[in-house]
Amino acid sequence: MSPLLPKQSILVVDDTPENITILSEVLCNDYRIRVATSGEKALKIIYSDEPPDLILLDIMMPGLSGLEICRRLKANPDRRRIPVIFVTAMSSIEDEERGLALGAVDYITKPISPPIVKARVRTHLALYDQSRELERMVRQRTSELMTTRQQIIRRLGRAAEFKDNETGNHVLRMSHYARLIAEAHGLGDEAASIIFNTAPMHDIGKIGIPDSILLKPGKLDAEEWKVMHQHPIMGAEIIGKHENELLETARIIALCHHEKWDGSGYPRGLKGEDIPLEGRIVAIADVFDALVSIRPYKAAFPLEEALRLMESQTGSHFDPVLMQAFRKALPEILRIKEIYADENGALTDLEFHIKEIYDHRHDPDGYPGVLTSEKEGD
Repeated sequence: MSPLLPKQSILVVDDTPENITILSEVLCNDYRIRVATSGEKALKIIYSDEPPDLILLDIMMPGLSGLEICRRLKANPDRRRIPVIFVTAMSSIEDEERGLALGAVDYITKPISPPIVKARVRTHLALYDQSRELERMVRQRTSELMTTRQQIIRRLGRAAEFKDNETGNHVLRMSHYARLIAEAHGLGDEAASIIFNTAPMHDIGKIGIPDSILLKPGKLDAEEWKVMHQHPIMGAEIIGKHENELLETARIIALCHHEKWDGSGYPRGLKGEDIPLEGRIVAIADVFDALVSIRPYKAAFPLEEALRLMESQTGSHFDPVLMQAFRKALPEILRIKEIYADENGALTDLEFHIKEIYDHRHDPDGYPGVLTSEKEGD
């Protein structure tokens, strides 16, 4: 006789203990019940190593509402497939439309009918099981295609390097940094892997910038800066919009990696969490590598100075929460930096001369040196 399969788990989220008790009693004979009395507790369970198979979610709760929990869940590639059923006293058609539009699979109004709850839960768990099996088969059959796409993305990223004067391993290093920051922030393997494989395309738009601007040794004038500031838009247009998550993430990163937390970035002046998470992560990875790496027109910043500059821009350029993840990942980031270091050594006389020219065009209102240059990640 084959061993019994473990019970599927259901997360019941409601700030009223009586409602949790009612739903638990209805379902406990057939499923393993987990409970949360707040949105914050619910997210901890959802993002744990053992996420639930289905979520029964109240809408009206103090702190994070059920709608906000659902929105965050559906924005996370590692958890968005978990079915959500809203169980709520909000019974208008508009309420139901709003809940389903956020990605919920069903909507049950209170007071509940136990037979309806059982039937809906059973149906959506069965659909979820079928979906997971189908996804497993699709992943197996498309692994070769995914590998090919990843190789194309990396090659296009290298093409942008040849257009600019980035060093050979910049794209490789900053992609690893971005993955490490994502993991330290709590993203799962799938989400971190997507960022790692799409970060190399961040500057693909520089292919569209004239050499007379991109490689200009002196300071860019106002009109030239206008052209330079178009490269994120050019990059997004080169990649194009896609239903495929890998290519769509590459487009988002190309478009948003120069946005700043305080809204002073470009091309759209997005602010705070309006900037896609992937763009905020890559911004940190890109700037850090630019600071600590040698370029033909500058020496590498000492690590301590680079970190001070990064810290000084926390809350203005960089997402403060992601900077915590950056600090957490820093030991591994430094290991990657050494593994994929460029051939450096002493600067030549010509390189020192170029650096002197570069040093004279610091922007007193911005970062010293590297971070005021478009060619170095800003």
